[in-house]
Amino acid sequence: MVELGGKSLVAGAILMAAAVLPTVAQAGTLTVYTALEEDEIADYVAAAKKDLPDIDLKVLRLSTGDLGARMLAEASNPQHDVIWGWAVTNMLDPRVMALVEPYAAKGSDVLPAAYKGADARWFAATGYMAAFCVNTELLKSKNLPVPTSWKDLTNPVYKGEVVMPNPVSSGTGYLQIAAILQSQGNEKGWQFLKTLDGNVAQYIKSGSKPCKSARSGEFAIGASLAFAAIKSVEEGFPVKMVIPTDGAGYELEASALMTSSKNKADAKRFLDWTLSPKAAALYTKYKEIVTIPGAPVAKAAVDAGLPADLQKVLYPMDFAKSATERDAILQTWQGSIGR
Repeated sequence: MVELGGKSLVAGAILMAAAVLPTVAQAGTLTVYTALEEDEIADYVAAAKKDLPDIDLKVLRLSTGDLGARMLAEASNPQHDVIWGWAVTNMLDPRVMALVEPYAAKGSDVLPAAYKGADARWFAATGYMAAFCVNTELLKSKNLPVPTSWKDLTNPVYKGEVVMPNPVSSGTGYLQIAAILQSQGNEKGWQFLKTLDGNVAQYIKSGSKPCKSARSGEFAIGASLAFAAIKSVEEGFPVKMVIPTDGAGYELEASALMTSSKNKADAKRFLDWTLSPKAAALYTKYKEIVTIPGAPVAKAAVDAGLPADLQKVLYPMDFAKSATERDAILQTWQGSIGR
């Protein structure tokens, strides 16, 4: 469990998950559920401690799916005050939305409408987007062109050279599939995915692993995350980041206030902090999408070719549609493509 105001930081999802959480929050104690990565949490909590020294912040970190399962299991007696940095596609589950209440966090008024709920039940300070990690040396050695779109990846010359995340296990994989289906429509979208499958060597559990497989030269092209591509470029791998021109899907990491919170005053203070300039400056170390206006853009992202205006390259995802159709999409994918 990550403790703000304590003396130690114990990393690791297993240790966090095993921690005993308080049934009733005490004054100054805040229990937060999140799907953010462990290294992010450590950095953010260290900064928050300086601004909110009187709050004892206890953080439970689980993967997106496991976190949702836990919240639903606890729905009759929620054990947390705040949801922090959780996929909005999962947040929009009606069973989850029934557990949160409207709160217009300080700074949310300047967020673009796409990054917050119209009913003020959630807002997102960060997110992640799809991108290809292309091993330029491998493509050159095989005399293959650099792809610029999903459509390009269906070219038979790339057979066996493409790896993708499995949408059943990976949120990145699901956002890629959802964006393709939303942009092309179900009939054409599924036909396209089946054609693309002919070139895919593997579907990997992790969203970042396809990029790692490409940068190591195991495969030429990894459909992955933009941040994974940015880090690969920064670390000197022969990787080019390609944002697909025909549907760069993305996901938002949403936060919300639990209706059942016993410490709403501090919960609101913490949610306000997550939209503060200090938090925004930290986000760029870990995120390609920071929704807070004026947030600095990391030099590594600029050097890797991340556009200054992401709205021009992001597909306008319908997150409510992604949420309601998730189970059906994954069932269809498993039945027709999954391997």
